[in-house]
Amino acid sequence: MTRTITVIPGDGIGPEVTDATLTVLRAAGADLEYDIQQAGLVALQEQRNPLPRATLESAERNRVILKGPLTTPSGSGFRSINVELRKTFDLYANVRPVRTLVPGGRYEDIDLVLIRENTEGLYVGVEHYIGMQGDSRAAAESVMIITRYGAERISRYAFEYARSRGRKKVTLAHKANILKYTQGLFLDVAHEVAKDYPDIEWEDRIIDATAMQLVLDPYRFDVLVMENMFGDILSDLMAGLVGGLGFAPAGNIGADAAMFEAVHGSAPDIAGKGIANPTALLLAACMLLEHVEQAETAVRIRDAIDTVIQEGTHRTVDMGGNATTQEYTDALVRALGAA
Repeated sequence: MTRTITVIPGDGIGPEVTDATLTVLRAAGADLEYDIQQAGLVALQEQRNPLPRATLESAERNRVILKGPLTTPSGSGFRSINVELRKTFDLYANVRPVRTLVPGGRYEDIDLVLIRENTEGLYVGVEHYIGMQGDSRAAAESVMIITRYGAERISRYAFEYARSRGRKKVTLAHKANILKYTQGLFLDVAHEVAKDYPDIEWEDRIIDATAMQLVLDPYRFDVLVMENMFGDILSDLMAGLVGGLGFAPAGNIGADAAMFEAVHGSAPDIAGKGIANPTALLLAACMLLEHVEQAETAVRIRDAIDTVIQEGTHRTVDMGGNATTQEYTDALVRALGAA
C-alpha cells in the first residue's frame, strides 16, 4: 500500500538535497507519495509564518515527515521549527546513527547509535531575564526539566532499540555528579529500566568523560542514550568520527508520528552551487523506509551509497571528490539500476 509522507524541503541547500533524495527514492521504487510543504525562512518570506498551518495539517494527516535542513536564527527571531515539530507530535526519541562510509579517515568501521531525549532538558525553552538594580537584562536563567516519565520512556526506547537490532550494550551519559536532581533522576530511572534487560550490557558514564572516550576509543560504545542538550552536542562529535554532518541522519520518533531529517544545517554559503552532499538526507530517508515497513528498499539505497562512495569517482567535494550533487545522484541511480 502506497504511503503518503509530508516532505519539507527546507532552506539553503535543503531543496537541492531534497530533490536528490526524492530522485533516488523514485529510482529505488519506494512505494511513497510526496506531499510537499514549506517551513522555515522560505515559508516566512512567502507566507509570513515559519510553520504554516497547511504544513502542520499535512503532518497531522500523514504522521510521517521527511525534512530538509531549516535555518534557525540565533538570538532574536523565531524559535527552532525542528523543536516545534518535535513538541507538537511528541517525537520524544531522537535516533542518530553514525557509520563509516568514506574509507581512509581517522577511524574505520564505526557503527554507533546515539538516542537522545527530545522533549525535555534545557531545550524546553523555559527561560527569562532577571532584572537587577534597574538593568532588565542583568542576568538570564534557563530551567532544565527532567521528568520520571520522560526519563523512563527514553531509557526503555534505547534498550528496546538495542535488543531489536541485536546490539549488545547501552551507555547512559550524564552529569549526575553535579546536577544531582535533574541528571540524578535521569540516572536513577535508567538504572531501574536496565534491570528489565539483563541480556543487554549496561553502563553509565559522566558526559565529559564520554566525549573524551569517544575520541580515544569509540569502539568501546554501541548504543548511547542521554538528555536533550548533551545528545545534541555528542551527536555532532560522533558525526565527526565518520567524516562530518554530511553523513549524519536522524529520526525523531513518537508513539504515532515520526520525522526524519539530515542533522546538518542549511549551509547558505553553498546554496545554489550544486555541490551539496545529499547523503545525510538519503540515509534519513532509509530510516523512514524502515519505519513504514519498506526495509528492502532502504537496504538497496544504502548499498548504492556504499558502492558509489567506495568506487570513488563520483564523490562530492566534502568527500574529497569534485562531483556535483547531480553527478553524485546520477551515479546512485545507476548503481540502483545495476543492482
